[in-house]
Amino acid sequence: MKSKGRPLLKAGMIAMLCAFSGAAFAAKTLVFCSEGSPEGFNPQFFTTGITMDASAVPMFNRLVEFDTGTTNIVPALAESWEISPDGLTYTFKLRKGVKFHTTAKFKPSRDFNADDVIFTYYRMADPNHPFHKVTPGQTFAYFEDMGISKIVDKLEKVDDYTVRFKLKHPEAPFLADLAMDFFSMHSAEYADKMKAAGTPDVIDREPVATGAFQFVSYQKDAVIRYKAFDQYWGGRPKIDNLIYAITPDASVRYAKLKAGECHVMALPKPADIALMKNDANIKLLTQEGLNVGYIGFNVEKKPFDNKLVRQALTMALDKQAILNAVYQGAGQIAKNPIPPTMWSYNDKVKPYPHDVAKAKELMAKAGLANGVDVDLWYLPVTRPYNPDGKRMAELIQADWAKIGVRAKLVTYEWGEYRKRSKVGEQHAMMYGWNGDNGDPDNFFVPLLGCDAVKGGGNVTRWCNKEYEDLVQKAKGTTSKAERTKFYEKAQEIVNEEAPWIPVAHSLRTTPVRKEVVNFKMDPTAHHYFRQVDLVK
Repeated sequence: MKSKGRPLLKAGMIAMLCAFSGAAFAAKTLVFCSEGSPEGFNPQFFTTGITMDASAVPMFNRLVEFDTGTTNIVPALAESWEISPDGLTYTFKLRKGVKFHTTAKFKPSRDFNADDVIFTYYRMADPNHPFHKVTPGQTFAYFEDMGISKIVDKLEKVDDYTVRFKLKHPEAPFLADLAMDFFSMHSAEYADKMKAAGTPDVIDREPVATGAFQFVSYQKDAVIRYKAFDQYWGGRPKIDNLIYAITPDASVRYAKLKAGECHVMALPKPADIALMKNDANIKLLTQEGLNVGYIGFNVEKKPFDNKLVRQALTMALDKQAILNAVYQGAGQIAKNPIPPTMWSYNDKVKPYPHDVAKAKELMAKAGLANGVDVDLWYLPVTRPYNPDGKRMAELIQADWAKIGVRAKLVTYEWGEYRKRSKVGEQHAMMYGWNGDNGDPDNFFVPLLGCDAVKGGGNVTRWCNKEYEDLVQKAKGTTSKAERTKFYEKAQEIVNEEAPWIPVAHSLRTTPVRKEVVNFKMDPTAHHYFRQVDLVK
């Protein structure tokens, strides 16, 4: 029998909660139905939202962070900072009294200090650092995609609670870059202890950080458990236990939400939103997506090395049909790499028309009048920029077939999908991006920049000198008007060269149960729970 005002817990949920001690039933436990498994728990290695949601967001802090729900930069592990008039020196005063998590393998003997900032940075920046290569096969993807080593000359420890970055040139988005997930701060002492124990790679599997929640356990592809960190410098969270119930199927996530088996769910199906609106137990939060979904062509592989083919495939695609069938109107057709809500968006760019006849002409001009066989990789998980990768792939396959392009549909488990794309195995690849800091640089450099080929964020492996010069010049000036001019020209080059098919910018919706209070949607598409509470 259901008790009034409290949803009935299903058997699966009860089994999940039984993993905690009996006292946990009296505690507040929030369950988040997430859409996929993280690639790992060290945010330095990865770029995907799924992984950051499970690592950087609940467990880690940065020197500066974005105020939840905005891209406004606020103090975090650094309580204040100064920027020199020439824009080359950034000095940060660190917060005192910040505690690290304690685990069965590690009990910190000191608070967070400058040594941890030095360790965190140089582990990524210095190929000879003793921890640079302790986890085989991993690269510092975002650090490399952003070309940070070309920006920072050195990082100095001034004293235990002061650090100073010296830049090689002025860098307009640098402070925003420091607020991004890959600059999450790690414990140098933990690293030293694990190295002494002969298990240095443990620091990447069993994270120790300073965040609101600390890691408890991970059952692969099933559940991640965290607990509130009592000594969190920002004040103990209001919930005691946080569970990520990994649920790839959006329909199953919705069923769990309705049944009260989870309190917040990621990425609902557009078709389910009307039903959610009529459910008195569910609140729907909606926000314009700071995102783009796209098809990237690996220009290192034929036939995608030919611009005419890329243009033909773009013209063959019926974006409106995709918007109707996949997004069900919850978004808009894309023509540029950045969404129209972002400053420097070039609305004068003329998108390619949906023109099958013209596309056939271009294929013939490229010497492929009889068509060609290609692989099309499609997303194995729901993402904020793409609610249904397989359905989109089927529509693209049908459109390309009309111009003789025979697309074989390919996918992999999410971690494998990303791993293979980093080394350039893909042909045409479905992917997308949700902005991390509100600056156009965050789209132009890590997605299409030359450095991002090595880091793996540039899945097209396209490196264009004229484009690269423009985005680098844009980074080097603090004038928004000048930066806008550079970015507008860069968008024209991307449109002409067509390394991508920009497909859509989605409208994001997050359903939460009515007992959840203080949850805010975030422009980065992350899910923050440190201020969230549950009420009866």
